[in-house]
Amino acid sequence: MNEHRPEKHPATPAPKDEPPRRRLDANSLRGLAHPLRMQLLDELRLHGPSTSARLAERTGESTGTISWHLRHLAEHGFIEEETGRGTKRERWWRAVRGAITLTATDFEQDPGAKAAVSVYQAENLRRQYQRVADSLAAEWEGDWRNAGLVSDWSNLRLTPAQLQALGDELAAVVARHTPDRDAALDPEARPAIVQIQVLPRKEPDRP
Repeated sequence: MNEHRPEKHPATPAPKDEPPRRRLDANSLRGLAHPLRMQLLDELRLHGPSTSARLAERTGESTGTISWHLRHLAEHGFIEEETGRGTKRERWWRAVRGAITLTATDFEQDPGAKAAVSVYQAENLRRQYQRVADSLAAEWEGDWRNAGLVSDWSNLRLTPAQLQALGDELAAVVARHTPDRDAALDPEARPAIVQIQVLPRKEPDRP
């Protein structure tokens, strides 16, 4: 899970069975804020452990390029080698568990990091949009055809505290519907996309 908070607010506590969230600092942000590295981390999170060769096939990049970016992700603690699997010539990598959070106001006094924030935000939004576009373009059958929801409420008027509370409550709802990692998987279950954007909207006549 990636969480982006444009303003500096306390993060919603993670459920007890989840690993702690990782709040990006300037160094780790620079290590992640690259389109290919973000794609590789997504691949490992969504599809499980893999090798540089397999990831090269899925991304269309060379194995050498993939290996370099994987090492970079590992150096910053986003992925780790899966021990006991593979060989010296074929290393398996897996994503480190835990949500990644970014608070843009952490970097207001760091011009270099602000550039990395822009890259991270743009790529994160692009990837979120692409997941939705892929789902809408797919051919679904049976109950899956009407199981989703795409909607937006763009004219609410809320205070900063109310907007924060709304986001926290929505995150809590998703947490309640998230199956336990150790529970048996329902054979009818499929991977699902849940995206939440809770943001203030600029008005032309107000700063």
